[in-house]
Amino acid sequence: MTTPFSPKKISVCLVAVPETATGVLHGLYEVFTYVGSGWEFLTGWPPGPQRFSPRIVARSHEPFRNSVGLPIAPDLSLKEAKRADIVIVADLAIGREDETQGRWPEVVDWLRRQHSEGALICSVCTGSLMLAEAGLLDGVEATCHWAAIDQIRVRYPRVQLRPERVLVSSGVEHRIVTSGGSASWSDLALYIVARFCGEEEARRTAKLFLFGDRSNGQAPFAARVRPPQHDDAAVGAAQLWIADNYRSPNPVAAMTAVSGLAPRTFKRRFETAAGYSPLDYVQSLRIEEAKQMLESSDAGIDTIAGEVGYSEPAAFRRLFKRMTGISPLQYRQRFQRVAAFTL
Repeated sequence: MTTPFSPKKISVCLVAVPETATGVLHGLYEVFTYVGSGWEFLTGWPPGPQRFSPRIVARSHEPFRNSVGLPIAPDLSLKEAKRADIVIVADLAIGREDETQGRWPEVVDWLRRQHSEGALICSVCTGSLMLAEAGLLDGVEATCHWAAIDQIRVRYPRVQLRPERVLVSSGVEHRIVTSGGSASWSDLALYIVARFCGEEEARRTAKLFLFGDRSNGQAPFAARVRPPQHDDAAVGAAQLWIADNYRSPNPVAAMTAVSGLAPRTFKRRFETAAGYSPLDYVQSLRIEEAKQMLESSDAGIDTIAGEVGYSEPAAFRRLFKRMTGISPLQYRQRFQRVAAFTL
């Protein structure tokens, strides 16, 4: 298996059978395609290397339609798909009375081989039924969609079901990971990104795809985009200075002095070149730094306010909520949760 934070692309095989629901299958494919490059691309920074190499794997290389008629185009057949780092079985359209024992013999044999060779084996929703059929859940904790609980208990009694959990990692080296209902695929994706690429990349992925609570709109997920390129040397000098000195008192006056321009001229030229007023630019830098500290440290909110240049914590809280749509505490609770996916 590729080790965490390895520069090598991490291979992900997404198992497809006629019962596979395409929404989760293609959602996982898209998310893993963008990890490592999508964040920078959308915020205007040079994109980094793609971290994962997702492929759809099926019995045959030939395209087919799933049980509701939606097309699936496999990248690889089971015979072509060699040792993978990660294998995921997406949710399956399986009725309560549908037989699962003996249903996917070639696929479950392939899953067993992948596990024996060191792959991380995962499932989403009713995909746990296929892992149970392969014997990979025998004697280990697992979860599934609530509607499949009785099926697993009756047909695969050796599975230690934890139906109250959304995500369960278990087995030797935690190489079996199961998730609950079909919407929990995003939790599984974040878990995998955090495990293989680190918490920061998982947080970026959550923000990029708006994973999590969206009741406050998009603002909590938004990040500061790269300022537009320009050739105004005076404004550029001020931007370079403020990047390291955004905590300074009276930052706009100091930026103006660095630029060598008159205050009104500086404000006009800064807005033209950077697309922000000088004050808005400083505030965006400060709030972005505060967000990073809230995500990655346990420092008190008043302490963070002072660290980013606000002597009045109440003023910092008001500004933070105006710019992100939620309070600093709510932001911390939302995005520090991503760290739990590495457990």
